[in-house]
Amino acid sequence: MIAIHHLSYGYGKQRILDDIDVTVGAGDFYAVLGANGCGKTTLLRCIGGLLKPQQGTVAVDGKGVEAYSTRELAQRVALVQQHLQTDIEFSAFETVLMGRNPYQRHLQNESQHDWDIVEECMKQTNTWHLRLARPSEMSGGELQRVMIARALAQQTPVLLLDEPTSNLDIAHQFEIMELLRDINTREHKTILMVVHDLNLALQYCPNALLINNHNICYQGPTREGLTPKRILQVFGVHALVVGDHLQLMR
Repeated sequence: MIAIHHLSYGYGKQRILDDIDVTVGAGDFYAVLGANGCGKTTLLRCIGGLLKPQQGTVAVDGKGVEAYSTRELAQRVALVQQHLQTDIEFSAFETVLMGRNPYQRHLQNESQHDWDIVEECMKQTNTWHLRLARPSEMSGGELQRVMIARALAQQTPVLLLDEPTSNLDIAHQFEIMELLRDINTREHKTILMVVHDLNLALQYCPNALLINNHNICYQGPTREGLTPKRILQVFGVHALVVGDHLQLMR
């Protein structure tokens, strides 16, 4: 589904990702983990076609990302970014409806089918009651769930999420993680999700990618990857395994 070979990317003289090799199979659910600034967001943006690798290749379904048209790629990969744009005052319903744009022909109006998909995705993310609200009328967590609904409305086989639970309270964090797990299981959707909460990753994500020193230091089952030794190496904190949870300390 996603094949990355010798990918390198940097800003100026600063190397963010260095010679990355990753293969993610169809239907896999990965937590992307690592310390701040290690390149997690950059990796997702390269997969989503927003950044062009300085070296190496990124392929989705056996075809290089750069070979897709913008519309074709948007039918295959949906990206929920960490920093949400709120300067344009579309309603929540209109925002989610934008997820249907890759399927519209030029000057074609949305169909009842598109509206039904939007309603379903908003109900899945518990945002249907916000459908008339503008960004300035929503909390950060509410807006985050609206953007997830928009990504779901794209109906892509690949879903990339950059810290989707960062603005959510505990109840909505569990709600979104359970939704993503259900979608992964039921729709066989491939999901890569940047997450900082190691216990959320441990509880909901079967697999993990750990980035350290600009490269992948671990890929595999989350429970096998989040060892006290590796957590100290990647995050610089000590960890104790207590049942099915991690207790972190300086």
